[in-house]
Amino acid sequence: MEEILINNAVHETRVALLEDNVLQELRIERNSATSLVGNIYLGVVAKVLPGMQSAFVEIGLSRAAFLHVGDMRQAHQEDGTLLPIERILHDGQIILVQVSKDQIGTKGARLTTEISLAGRLLVYLPYDSHIGVSQRIEDEAERERLKEAIEILSQTEGPHTGGFIVRTSGEDSQQDDFINDMKYLEKQWKVIVEKTRVTAAPALLFSDVSISQKVLRDMVSEKTGKIYVDSAEVFEDLQEFASKFVPEAKPLLTLYQNERPMFDQFGIEQEIEAGLSRRVDLKSGGYLIIDQTEAMTTIDVNTGAFVGKRDFSDTIYKTNLEATHAIARQLRLRNLGGIIIIDFIDMESHDHETSVLNELHKALSKDRNRTSISEFTSLGLVQVTRKRTRESLAHVLCETCPTCGGRGEIKTARTVCYEILREVLREYHQFKNAKEFRILAAQPVIDLFLEEESEALALMGDAIQNPSLCLWKRSIHKNSMTFWCYSHSKKLHFS
Repeated sequence: MEEILINNAVHETRVALLEDNVLQELRIERNSATSLVGNIYLGVVAKVLPGMQSAFVEIGLSRAAFLHVGDMRQAHQEDGTLLPIERILHDGQIILVQVSKDQIGTKGARLTTEISLAGRLLVYLPYDSHIGVSQRIEDEAERERLKEAIEILSQTEGPHTGGFIVRTSGEDSQQDDFINDMKYLEKQWKVIVEKTRVTAAPALLFSDVSISQKVLRDMVSEKTGKIYVDSAEVFEDLQEFASKFVPEAKPLLTLYQNERPMFDQFGIEQEIEAGLSRRVDLKSGGYLIIDQTEAMTTIDVNTGAFVGKRDFSDTIYKTNLEATHAIARQLRLRNLGGIIIIDFIDMESHDHETSVLNELHKALSKDRNRTSISEFTSLGLVQVTRKRTRESLAHVLCETCPTCGGRGEIKTARTVCYEILREVLREYHQFKNAKEFRILAAQPVIDLFLEEESEALALMGDAIQNPSLCLWKRSIHKNSMTFWCYSHSKKLHFS
């Protein structure tokens, strides 16, 4: 059973999805950085890059958005080849685009000209005549029935052009259920087309619904038991939205009125903190180490304290099986995307490897984001790719450490001691008339100078003879210090 929590504050909205009281997904949208995915813009081509078969498009954001030729419907030909982008676009051209991926890090938003509008049961494709069914609907007979129903409706009830994709929520729906969706999406598209005729580019033509409304439209399923909302104003808004578009979700809406904050009551705050940790403990005693970099994410599986009851190979196998479910949950919780490399514990049995891969497929089948899984490589690694449309949890909540610059490590106190001694000697040779060298340093560096490195400091004092050496504690930044040479009033900073 699933439960959905919608926590609203003045500055942000947080959505938590729980399965059997365990947090599986967390979405955070701050007012200062609202998601743009699904928004439709009238853009202006800023620069065409033939060498990259891409273009930068101004859509009114602080940074130009990125459009690749593979994401342009105009580029696809019947023989499967792509027209060169320079034959389709030119600088200054006005073009209708939709955001497919938010700005992530230093990268601008990703665009597409394959426009799509999402309804409750259907996705409308105004430029494509394709009729399709969500891959999550696996029953072949049901897929054929839905496809046939939409083909008939698109000719009799729907718009004159375009195609439709049946969403997962459309499973078991009848023809009458789809008609309202078709009419609503057709009307929405007509409004957008009309705006293109009277609006100066660059401009926003269509904005997708709020994150709270997206929850009702995209996340509610037959497994959903309750939807808790802790804001009376948002609760009323969602009730009105549900009445119009998602009637089956209305009875699930519950206004949370407990004095204790909702995320505290359900233990979500602790889970968020754990979601930022590098180490994830498994129930058996094993653990995962998750490292997120710009290029990829690596996940290392370890047995830890788990010793098993039979033989070592069985211990490894059970740890890897347990890890598959923990990994699938962490990918969703942390919203990790792109390339993920999993280093399972080496298994000698091919049957064990196959079983672990099957379990990983099963665990990731619940993921709303598209994923693909490779076979075990010769080095015992598994590569997973997961579609990335928004920032990961760590990138939303954290920033790069100013001390280590994101490396996760800083210089030891001993290293800094030796750097200081070298700098003192360097300054002494340059300024012979210096009367005093004063060293301002963090406490660990000072302690090292006064204890283990006192002899090195004394030898340095003998070497430079005239100037005296004074040590001063500086507690503003750990392991950082300023060296001051009195003779020429020059201050140097170490870290």
